[in-house]
Amino acid sequence: MAIKIKLCLLVAGMMAASCSGNHSNTTDTLDTGGKKDTMLANEADAPVVNMQYCFYHTDGKRAQDTTMVNMLINGDEVTGKMSWLPKEKDARKGTIAGKLTGNAIKAVWTFTQEGSKDSMNVEFQLRGNALAQKPYSYDTKTGREQTNTGADYSVIYSMKNCTN
Repeated sequence: MAIKIKLCLLVAGMMAASCSGNHSNTTDTLDTGGKKDTMLANEADAPVVNMQYCFYHTDGKRAQDTTMVNMLINGDEVTGKMSWLPKEKDARKGTIAGKLTGNAIKAVWTFTQEGSKDSMNVEFQLRGNALAQKPYSYDTKTGREQTNTGADYSVIYSMKNCTN
């Protein structure tokens, strides 16, 4: 009986070790002049297409503002929903539509806020179980927020289970 238990523990340990090994071959962190960015190591690390992904990010005082992104990747087409739900401000809820190139997504977020419809470009990068987004900046000439295309992907979303 003791031999069977030891054998089961050995097999279980080997299975756990194979699942939790060093994953350094899946992504490489590159230092680009003081800015760190994650790049795909090879094509095998590209995001799975024809799959739904769901992510969330919290920020603000006491992490009370939430942004949710639910996207479907079908080939290189990306569609889905994106909602910014701040605690004490008016929410932005709408759809995203764009293209996937490697692990980068460039899309247009069409949303409604305070009863008005608007849109803005957004840029994401899929990173395993996370989604990274380029932050927004305020354009003083137009008085609008826009994606800071020169910035790193610094807004990090966590993956969550997809529910309607």
